[in-house]
Amino acid sequence: MSKYFGTDGFRGEANKVLKADDAYKIGRYLGWYYSREHRGRIVIGKDTRRSSYMFEYALVAGITASGSDAFLLHVTTTPSVAYVVRTEEFDCGIMVSASHNPYYDNGIKIIDGNGHKIASDIEEAMENYIDGIVEELPFATGEAVGTATDYAIGRNRYIGYLISLATRSYKNMRVGLDCSNGSTSSIAKSVFDALGAKTYVIGNEPNGLNINKDCGSTHIENLQKFVLENKLDVGFAFDGDADRCIAVDETGMEVHGDYILYVCGKYLKENGRLEGNTVVATIMSNLGLFKALEKSGIDYLKTTVGDKYVNEAMVEHGYVLGGEQSGHIIFSKHATTGDGMLTAIMLMEVILEKKQSLHTLCENMKMYPQYLQNVRVIDKKAIIENEAVQRKKHEIEKMLGENGRIILRESGTEPVIRVMAEATTDELCRQLVEKMVSVIEDNI
Repeated sequence: MSKYFGTDGFRGEANKVLKADDAYKIGRYLGWYYSREHRGRIVIGKDTRRSSYMFEYALVAGITASGSDAFLLHVTTTPSVAYVVRTEEFDCGIMVSASHNPYYDNGIKIIDGNGHKIASDIEEAMENYIDGIVEELPFATGEAVGTATDYAIGRNRYIGYLISLATRSYKNMRVGLDCSNGSTSSIAKSVFDALGAKTYVIGNEPNGLNINKDCGSTHIENLQKFVLENKLDVGFAFDGDADRCIAVDETGMEVHGDYILYVCGKYLKENGRLEGNTVVATIMSNLGLFKALEKSGIDYLKTTVGDKYVNEAMVEHGYVLGGEQSGHIIFSKHATTGDGMLTAIMLMEVILEKKQSLHTLCENMKMYPQYLQNVRVIDKKAIIENEAVQRKKHEIEKMLGENGRIILRESGTEPVIRVMAEATTDELCRQLVEKMVSVIEDNI
């Protein structure tokens, strides 16, 4: 496992875990790396949290000091950075965001020239540079010093691209949007207005401190209430950097990523557009999704948790749809990352073409109750492989058969093991997790 870079970049509390110096060194390394054979071009976006400005400027200083040019999208979404990188011949892109985390956290996500997350060997090299393991990099001098350029036009092109993907007018559709006081605050309403919807918006007054605070995809209860109070047809909630989308149907029901994979997968299959007849999901997706896909004659591929791994599997096999229950949904014909705005537009396509409500589209997928508990440990791998732990896990699996499952997963960011059970009732899920946790604690 990398020291700083996890599955979603270098993330932590601003100026405690992730410091301005770290951003400067990342900029220095990337500026040097991409200017070895030509003048590097690196595009930068940020979300609305207060520390994003600090990290943006530190990155620019490092990039230009190493001889590459920096192009600033300013406040924008993670998927817009990926779009601009791959369509406008940039060497790489950087997004300053901690996604769904609170305002005091921040992160640096790096995207390669093809719009995918950067290779692990480059991340490792940056970590070595941050820690001073490798020698100091040369500074650019004279005409070789890089420049910084306002590039808001790139964000506007992304907005135009989203609008171009809609196949029908949204006229007469009443749509709710929760922008999480984040990156979509200046984007989402303009896109849905341009497509003809009557839009109702909450969470669109960012002040640097309120991103994700009691709003957005991690606090879906606000949008549920908003949809019901205003009698809306559908609602969409995004996270801070808009790489996630959770929907709410007209009854106020949460339509999370597993529902979205089912609805869109079935629609693509019906239209002959589901390459390989396969949807990619993670091991943490609900058993109800897999059973619903089987009933619809759709195959599925499970990956470990993380949209990075979902994307890798999609690229390897040429699949077009994949994602996570959290709302990271990838439509690979249109994007290389999870894209909340794109997901909302794709769901609108299904609703309008099928002439059915979102609730009706979801009703044939039955969710299994789930219960999750984290157990703090010292050696995650040793506990997972412990004989008594494995024996209890197999015992539970045998008892559940096809009517549930038990999952033990090492966290990629914390010293914890996540224990998750799915079964026919909430009470049974809780009992099974408690039994599993008891065995783990006895063997710590």
